Amino acid sequence: MPMDRNQAMGIAAVFLAIALVVLDAGITNIALPTISASLDVPPGQVILVTSAYQLALLMGLLPAAHVAARTGTRNLFVIGLCTFTFASVMAALAPAFPVLVAARFIQGLGGAAILSLGMPLLRTLVGRDRFGSAIGWNALNVALCAAAGPALGALLIAATGWPWLFLLNLPVGLAALAASLALPAGGRRSAAAVDGWSILLYAGSITLLFTALQNVIAAPVVAAFLAVAAAASFTFLFSREFPKSAPLLPFDLMGDRAFRLAVGASMFCFVAQCAGQLALPFYLLHNLGEDGLATGAVISCWPIAVALASRAAVQLAQRTSAAILCATGTLILSTGLAAIALLQPSPVGLALCTILCGIGFGLFQVPNNRNLFFTAPEHRSEAAGGMQGTARLAGQTVGAVLVSLVFSWAPGIAAPQFAFAMAAAFAVGSAMLSLRQLKRARQPAAPCAS
Repeated sequence: MPMDRNQAMGIAAVFLAIALVVLDAGITNIALPTISASLDVPPGQVILVTSAYQLALLMGLLPAAHVAARTGTRNLFVIGLCTFTFASVMAALAPAFPVLVAARFIQGLGGAAILSLGMPLLRTLVGRDRFGSAIGWNALNVALCAAAGPALGALLIAATGWPWLFLLNLPVGLAALAASLALPAGGRRSAAAVDGWSILLYAGSITLLFTALQNVIAAPVVAAFLAVAAAASFTFLFSREFPKSAPLLPFDLMGDRAFRLAVGASMFCFVAQCAGQLALPFYLLHNLGEDGLATGAVISCWPIAVALASRAAVQLAQRTSAAILCATGTLILSTGLAAIALLQPSPVGLALCTILCGIGFGLFQVPNNRNLFFTAPEHRSEAAGGMQGTARLAGQTVGAVLVSLVFSWAPGIAAPQFAFAMAAAFAVGSAMLSLRQLKRARQPAAPCAS
């Protein structure tokens, strides 16, 4: 059945908004040295441009789902898109570093609404029969933007300056806003009121935990105290939320074994992916002595392979058990990471290994996301979207912290090998969690039209 004009515009709005968030992350990361020099900020402080954004994302994903279920998914998605676009202009015009950090935090809150609610809106737009295919197209969208981000950022910095990295978001954001007029209102709303106190408690708990992770190496005693405070805060939040039928923390969804395993497998896989991708440039630059051009070329092989494998995964998911496909993908990812750790390949061999990693991740991501969303009832799609984004970002945050620990404790030239080995172990862990879904996977799979 062909799409009508409103449906096509709605899909374009979701894909453009998600592309905006993914491109911004890749572009901004490569600009940190330039921002440091331009604003006269020490390298140790300029990382706040990234960490403020990540903190806001973590704080906002589940609350965005909670609020959207009560006020309307489309409404909050559009508010998030407006917020992200406005904050991008604010970042570009920032006269001082504190203003830039504040703008990045606001960007993160807008991005949280986009990432949390984009897939539920897509599910409403295309229907259950085509949602599996739409997940594959979104994976392709994310992978291509991840591949293009660093290169586009480098070109813009060379041709203009770092403020233009954020101004680039303005035309894309306006195009997405124009297309968002066609978005559907979404499913039925919850009759429960928005729980502002739980949202504040969750934000505080996440801030404590995030700060603890950021200080594990520099101030381990402080990090331990912050972690204990975060645990106490989360315990109180759990006791407050557990009795609710549609809680901020989706206990109702996590009570389903298949959903719980999909979330766990996703988090483990993102730890592996993040750790491997962070170790790659160090291996190329320090161990192999390659220049920036060769490093960029090898690193770009990973997301390009993800993009190609994601499309193949849509077709394979129609005739292969999702559990088997997820486990196969993460074992391929683990093989690529272990090969780098053990064989210490040349640049050509390393490129082949990163292609293998990308193929494995692409084969995992599509069926696992299908499992996660199809397991959740349609009226809890927003909560499922929030958990998907939280698992992804939590995995990336843990992966970054573990790599920092490895590079602090391991001998210099051996550190990348240890990081790759650790990443391979997490990929195996993801495969084991996926295989535990085999009993569930023998039930008829949801349709996945092309």
